[in-house]
Amino acid sequence: MSFKKLNNPIIILILAASILALFALIYAISYLTTTPAAVSTLPLKSPIPALESPVPAATAIPAINTPTPTQKPTEASASTFIPSVPPPDSFYIINITGHRQAYSLSCEASVAVDWANYFGVGIFEYTFQTSLPHSDNPDYGFVGDVNSLWGQVPPNAYGVYAGPIADLLQQYGLPALAVKGYALEEVKSKLADSKPIIVWVIGNMESSIPVEYTDSQGRTTLVAAYEHVVILTGYDQDSIRYMTNGRFYDIPTDVFLNSWGVLGNMAVVYQ
Repeated sequence: MSFKKLNNPIIILILAASILALFALIYAISYLTTTPAAVSTLPLKSPIPALESPVPAATAIPAINTPTPTQKPTEASASTFIPSVPPPDSFYIINITGHRQAYSLSCEASVAVDWANYFGVGIFEYTFQTSLPHSDNPDYGFVGDVNSLWGQVPPNAYGVYAGPIADLLQQYGLPALAVKGYALEEVKSKLADSKPIIVWVIGNMESSIPVEYTDSQGRTTLVAAYEHVVILTGYDQDSIRYMTNGRFYDIPTDVFLNSWGVLGNMAVVYQ
């Protein structure tokens, strides 16, 4: 081919296009025959697992199978009371506080520690409750599991009477005395001396019919459904004031006497 022919523009364009096509073909063959490098990927993070169990609740006091005490706690019997100075027509203890009981059947322990606190002795309700003796007779110890339903009677879960409560309070240095057959005038005289009184009633000052119960050792006592314990804190000519679960209520005196009388006018007093 002569140089003159190469100067023809058409021939030059054809040659240039052929060269570009040849380079494109070589590049394509090189790309297809080359093994691509492996692509690495980061693994996904595992999700945070959910908790399989809920946060545990406060541990309940377990039932304690303590041997039944054979000796009945100290308890004073009823006596004719003649006050040396007649109590005033009304009197209210105002510097006493309370708290809500921690367990369904711990009203006795709850009230006992509130009563002790008023006289300057601090006790935890749990400590007092777990220190009580256990028995199938409330005169001798706590009956049943403190976490049980309220309203039953022995041998089912029930509670405890004045004797064991007073005995345990005495271990804390308090001159507590368990009494039965206590009179209204004695109540007023004690309250007027700024000494609150622990009493055994039925429910929220309701009435009930007591029944005689015989325990596994043949000993008898009176029991009643919905036995409850409160603290008396004052009175006037027509009513009695009491505290339960940290709250105060005024109740007609005859209503109080009817409820208190179901279990024999039982009380713990500061002697």
